[in-house]
Amino acid sequence: MRSRIVALAVTAAAFAVALFGIPLVVGLAEFAVAEERSSLQRLAGFAARTVQEDMTDDLVPRRLPDGPGEAAIALYDDEGTLLLGDGPAHGDGPVEYVLGDRTGPPPVEDLTVAVPVSDTGDVIGVVRTSTPPSQVYGALVPIWLGMAGLAAVVLVSAWLLARRLAIRLSRPLERLVDDAGRLGDGDFGITPDSTGIAETDRASAALSRTARRLDDLVARERAFSAEASHQLRTPLAGLRLRLESALDRPERMTTAEIADGLGSIDRLERTIDELLALARERQTTSAPADLSALLAEFDEEWRSRLALENRRISIRLPDSLPRPDASSAAVRQIIGVLLDNAYFHGAGAVSVSVHELGESAIAVEISDDGPGVPTAALTDGHIGNGMGLPLARRLAESEGGRLTVGTVPSTMTLLLPVATETRSPAHRDNEPVNRLSFPQVPGEAVEPQHHPDSGRGEPSTEPAVPSRHQG
Repeated sequence: MRSRIVALAVTAAAFAVALFGIPLVVGLAEFAVAEERSSLQRLAGFAARTVQEDMTDDLVPRRLPDGPGEAAIALYDDEGTLLLGDGPAHGDGPVEYVLGDRTGPPPVEDLTVAVPVSDTGDVIGVVRTSTPPSQVYGALVPIWLGMAGLAAVVLVSAWLLARRLAIRLSRPLERLVDDAGRLGDGDFGITPDSTGIAETDRASAALSRTARRLDDLVARERAFSAEASHQLRTPLAGLRLRLESALDRPERMTTAEIADGLGSIDRLERTIDELLALARERQTTSAPADLSALLAEFDEEWRSRLALENRRISIRLPDSLPRPDASSAAVRQIIGVLLDNAYFHGAGAVSVSVHELGESAIAVEISDDGPGVPTAALTDGHIGNGMGLPLARRLAESEGGRLTVGTVPSTMTLLLPVATETRSPAHRDNEPVNRLSFPQVPGEAVEPQHHPDSGRGEPSTEPAVPSRHQG
């Protein structure tokens, strides 16, 4: 690229020099020839006045005036015969033209001038002056060399400026190519500096945004994969318990137990499909969540599991509950993560309660007698007693909701927006609901900051670090 810019600039400069220099050289030569002809004309006129008196008396002058440099002066009689001086023995075209009737244009002789010697109107002789062209053009050679040197200076200056400009233009592009290569090699830490070239800066900014987006996508995919492993372990653990129980008592295996095992496999397949859809940030095809049906599923799944630990689960639902404006797949995964944390890191009975918070939100609270989950576990998957919570938080935010945790007592609260069609007409008409603004939950810990523009179907893109504690 540099060589092309330099070649283009030097070519343009050479064209400009030729465009102005060649006409100047030609014009200067024509001016010098015209000046020399004018000088010869004056010299011939002076010589004609000098010899006029002798020619009038039919005498041949003894000498002619000396001309400058190599200028030749010759005197011819009225028949064109050379009488005195340097010139052809018989008059040439200019001499014949002066001695003749002078009809038509004079003959073209660049550096030859003929002037008549007159006596009362009659031409009695001709003075001819001439100069060799080499004398005129030789005097122009230093000027032409100076012009050529100036043209060379212009071309060298153009080359230097073009080279400097090419370096300035190519360096940002070379850095851009290097950044693109680093991005292709998997290095997303691209921080291009401003170059002052608007086009290059826009391209660098676009590449930097692409790198950040890819970094976010890769980090989210890795974190989601690690966190989703927990979601898959839960139904596998339940299925394993049933199979081990059937292995210990194969003679007592009933149709209900087989159906229960198949149901666990179905739930496992459903979990895999939902996690894949959510991980790819696609709009899920599941219907809006029916909390009553979802909690009934969880009650059936977790009651027997907690009973093995001498623990119990209680679920409280109001008689009339509006539907949340959230997908069934996302809500199922979030509540599953919260129940897992209550099972692995909690103690005592697990309580699940659902109630309305005003007309704009539904709160799903899961509490137990354990020490609780620290607020930092919502963003840091390395914290051991916050397993899967970063995943649950991102899913909640992607559905327009919010996830909070408390420690006294151990309480995890999922806030979901109410579907628009389930709110009262007066509320819909007079108070637009911000899907991320909910009433404060009593005893709620302050949740970490998240991206405020995370809308439905667009989870927060802050990178998460996968770890063995993430589900």
